[in-house]
Amino acid sequence: MRKIVMGILIVCLYCFPFVYFSMYQDFANRSLLGYLLMIVGTSILAFLGKFLCNSIPFTIGNIVSALISFYFFGRIEDTLGIGWDRGYFKPFSPSQLLVIVSVLNLFPQFLAMKLANRHKNKIID
Repeated sequence: MRKIVMGILIVCLYCFPFVYFSMYQDFANRSLLGYLLMIVGTSILAFLGKFLCNSIPFTIGNIVSALISFYFFGRIEDTLGIGWDRGYFKPFSPSQLLVIVSVLNLFPQFLAMKLANRHKNKIID
C-alpha cells in the first residue's frame, strides 16, 4: 500500500509542466535557470520513484508532464499570442524544441534511476 501511495504522489509531482516552464523562463527572462531546475527536479523525482517504488511513476509522470507542457504551450499561443514562433528557438520551432527537451531530459533521469538502483542494492546487501 505504501508503494502505491508513494507512486501516486510522485506522479502528481511530475504533473508540473517542467519543459514548458523551462522554455518560458528562457523566452521571458533569457535565463537558463529553468532548464537547470527541470533537470534537478525531474532527476530527484526519478530517483525517489525508483528507490521507493519502481519505474512506473517515472514513465507515467514523464508522459503526463509532456502532455501538460503541450497543453500550456498551445494555451499561451492562443490566449496571449506571445509569438514564440518568431524565431527565438531557432533552428527549431517551439513545439519541436519541447519534444527535444522532453527526450533529452530523460537521460539525467535514467542516470538518477541507476544511482537509485545501486543505492537500493547496497542497502539490501
